[in-house]
Amino acid sequence: MKFEEIGLNDEIVKSLTMMNIFEPTDVQLESIPKIFAGKDAIIRAKTGTGKTLAILLPLIQKLKENRGRGEPRLLILAPTRELALQISGVAMKLINRNRVITVYGGSSINIQIGALRSGVDIVIGTPGRTIDLIERKALVLNSIEYFIIDEADMMWDMGFIEDVEYILDATPTNKQIIILSATIPKEIIDLSKKRMINPEIISVGKNEEITVESIKHVYSIAAGVQKFHMLLAYIEKYNPDKAIIFMQTKRESDILHNFLVKQGLDAILMHGGLTQAKRIKALGKFRHSSRFLIATNVASRGLDIADISDIINFDIPDTSNIYVHRVGRTARMGKDGRAFSVITRSQIGIIRDIEYEANIRMERISLDIRAYEHIPVNFRLDRHRNIDSQHGTERNHGTNNRRFGAKPNRKFNDKSSSDRRFTKKRYEYRK
Repeated sequence: MKFEEIGLNDEIVKSLTMMNIFEPTDVQLESIPKIFAGKDAIIRAKTGTGKTLAILLPLIQKLKENRGRGEPRLLILAPTRELALQISGVAMKLINRNRVITVYGGSSINIQIGALRSGVDIVIGTPGRTIDLIERKALVLNSIEYFIIDEADMMWDMGFIEDVEYILDATPTNKQIIILSATIPKEIIDLSKKRMINPEIISVGKNEEITVESIKHVYSIAAGVQKFHMLLAYIEKYNPDKAIIFMQTKRESDILHNFLVKQGLDAILMHGGLTQAKRIKALGKFRHSSRFLIATNVASRGLDIADISDIINFDIPDTSNIYVHRVGRTARMGKDGRAFSVITRSQIGIIRDIEYEANIRMERISLDIRAYEHIPVNFRLDRHRNIDSQHGTERNHGTNNRRFGAKPNRKFNDKSSSDRRFTKKRYEYRK
């Protein structure tokens, strides 16, 4: 079926052709007619299946057909700056870029206020900066016709539910609400009952993002410095084309980045400790040339990066939900992919929990690390300089290999560990 057959006009189709997009995906076929009909909707589909275009295409066509008065009419909330910028990049290919503004922390609020005063149709932003602009009366939402919550499950995991409710209260009652999510937890259902009118549930693909037959799930056991050597052995054996390596904290990301660069590997670092300009630069370099992206959950969630062959969990998450979102970045559009996790012996229970909750099989693989055991790992970064003049920003605060799973042998989520003292999800994501 062609885009014209589901209601898109020649102007939008021409824009899609310039983007080398010629046929709608399954989620677009299901969603676009219902969005044109003005229905509230909850759209659940695997990351990378075209959910963003599924809502932008019909809504931007509606905005163009019915010109407004310069006040925002479409508001899209995203949990991270990178995701907000990614959405706005797509929107600007479909509508005059001057009619779109992206609002997020870490960028000049005065510039954003000036752009809002000039008049825009579409506001794409993170909850915190959106609320800041509302409270400053710089962002007036009285004309909002369409309200989109992207990556809603992550929004809830990060503790943004109250922020979303606050922003909803600042908009008119009569509006179309669309929620995009990889999973549909209870909190989303509860919100839909309060805020939406007979929402359409559009579910494309299997219930869990990772139940894709083309993803192979494997793990190896290591602790302390052996985790670093195990990673080198995996890279040597499987030779990933392009991989994202997930870490639990910014600090650990810096250490691993420093280690891989010293081994001559083309690794890019991206986490919340970097300036926005450096994060955008790092992401652009990874898209076009670099082989490895070392990132925390928030820094990379929802990013649409093509041709990811491997997801590497250097720090395995302690819930299947987070594992779902991580590995959803590989095996997109039916391509093969691998998900590799490095665990300690005490984390075997986490593997079993993920297998049970996500209905997958994770295979243990043996990797020979003898060729790498002589390579040192610098756990103490230079106190007087950044670890990398281009990408790193964190100073030395001291650490040791105990945080990476060396003895004493604690469970992954042991609350007695000083490094796991704060266990609320919002804190974990902000790391």
